[in-house]
Amino acid sequence: QVQLVESGGDLVPPGGSLRLSCAASVMIVSIYPMGWYRQAPGKQRELVAEISFGDDTRYADSVKGRFTISRDFGKNTVYLQMNNLEPEDTAVYYCKGVGFGGVAYWGQGTQVTVSS
Repeated sequence: QVQLVESGGDLVPPGGSLRLSCAASVMIVSIYPMGWYRQAPGKQRELVAEISFGDDTRYADSVKGRFTISRDFGKNTVYLQMNNLEPEDTAVYYCKGVGFGGVAYWGQGTQVTVSS
């Protein structure tokens, strides 16, 4: 059973930074692509950033230039560095991995609140 555990969410002021972590219970080479999604109250869950096995990345237009996705194979962890945070970034952030046969695995989410 694949388990993904997010951490790092917090309350930060506008312009602040956070780094989210997603720790996997399996080797992350087996659950690609991996990505970060977010869901704000009353809105649909949306893709924030994704990283492929070949290290290709893609980002939502709203976060390009501010967020960076990365991974550490040795720690089986994927990160999301978020800089210059805006109130519109407030949401629950989820980690997702895709396993064999296209099975999707989700973490439980971590709350990010951007407010002064």
